[in-house]
Amino acid sequence: MIDFNKYEKAVIVSGDGDFYCLIKYLRDKNKLLNVIVPNKEKYSALIKKSAEGKITFMNDLKNKVEFLNEKTP
Repeated sequence: MIDFNKYEKAVIVSGDGDFYCLIKYLRDKNKLLNVIVPNKEKYSALIKKSAEGKITFMNDLKNKVEFLNEKTP
């Protein structure tokens, strides 16, 4: 939090409820852009509560970021 005034928005990557307080704090200070959760099937309910709709699941990003090794004819 030393550099709090040196950035506009934060992105947190976690599904762990231990980050609940940080996510809530950043949200309350209008510094939270998004929370990226690695697995939508298994993450803390505290994340869901504290992020208030600012959640992106990596499961949903797979098609956008995966590498397809297609041979060109």
